[in-house]
Amino acid sequence: MPKFVTIGYGDQEGYDRTPAAIRNAAHAHDAKLQNDGVLMGIAGKPVQVRNHDAVRVETTNGPFMKSPLPIAGFAIIEAADMAEAIDMVSRTPCAVAHGVVEVWPLFTNADGCKP
Repeated sequence: MPKFVTIGYGDQEGYDRTPAAIRNAAHAHDAKLQNDGVLMGIAGKPVQVRNHDAVRVETTNGPFMKSPLPIAGFAIIEAADMAEAIDMVSRTPCAVAHGVVEVWPLFTNADGCKP
């Protein structure tokens, strides 16, 4: 079954202005996804890693990508297609609490994708 990487963005202000019943339903939905085997986690502090020409490893604290909302978390989901993946994430906390969730198809070498 196809896999998708999801990235949830959201902030405390958006979360707080969402009615508690909607937030609670979203958390229950996340719990169901996790019970069904979705790998999900809260984003920690990132580190950028560079090793240009395989000569010297350089690291920089902080994200490379910039967004108006902070990254809240990530998940790896399996779904029949993009439409099902969108449906799965449309009821998560970031999607309902004034944030946004990106859904990225995840291709592997087994899918015929070149590294």
